Amino acid sequence: MNSVVLHTALWLLVWVVASSAAARAPEGAYIVKRGDTISSIARRCDLPPAELAERNGLSRNSHVYAGQRLIIPGRVTAPAPASSVRAAARVSLPYSVKRAIALAPVRPGRWQYIVVHHSGVDSGTVKGMDHYHREVRHMENGLAYDFVIGNGSGMADGEIAVSRRWTLQLDGGHLASEAQNKIALGICLVGNFDEHSPTRKEMESLRALVVALMARCNLTPSAVRTHQQINIVHTRCPGTKFPAKAFLDSLPRPRR
Repeated sequence: MNSVVLHTALWLLVWVVASSAAARAPEGAYIVKRGDTISSIARRCDLPPAELAERNGLSRNSHVYAGQRLIIPGRVTAPAPASSVRAAARVSLPYSVKRAIALAPVRPGRWQYIVVHHSGVDSGTVKGMDHYHREVRHMENGLAYDFVIGNGSGMADGEIAVSRRWTLQLDGGHLASEAQNKIALGICLVGNFDEHSPTRKEMESLRALVVALMARCNLTPSAVRTHQQINIVHTRCPGTKFPAKAFLDSLPRPRR
């Protein structure tokens, strides 16, 4: 092999390796510093706290200590899609959420609807919502929803929190009708969508979650409603800037 051919072959090899590395970032490591938490490290690495915790065999609330070595999950890079609704089709749920959905003792036919809400405020946490529903709205079981999705303010952007209403299969508290709460799951996205649209990651997580719940509860897209569409009392929820039609149209239809 002459030097020109050899040089070309080596150059091509380097290019292929570099291209592969760019497509999938390798897992890295992080040495915990004093004052760090799972959430603060996840924010710094642009990761959902649940994903970082899972990769290291921890929970979101686990204590980390200075000098501890954590694995930072790699990221697959790809061109951004034209819309967040189309992008959502490529997103999979974290293992912990999949497990919670799979293990819940769902009775056949129990759930007939999946209802989408917004919180109506720009920042929120599950703990704060639970406190409000218990102390102000006097709900015995606290948080009214089965799932909450964060927007980056109070919770990580796109983070999905699973409530005890789902894990224990309790009636909801998110609709005005007691009868509807017995058959309707509730998902709340943090944000005021009368003032701004949901984040891309919120919509990605919402679609992935709804698709998984449809499969678990044997439901079709016709069972997915916004709060406004199903509530017996008029409401603007989930807001005028929530892309209801685009979202509902994006859900997979059963094959005929």
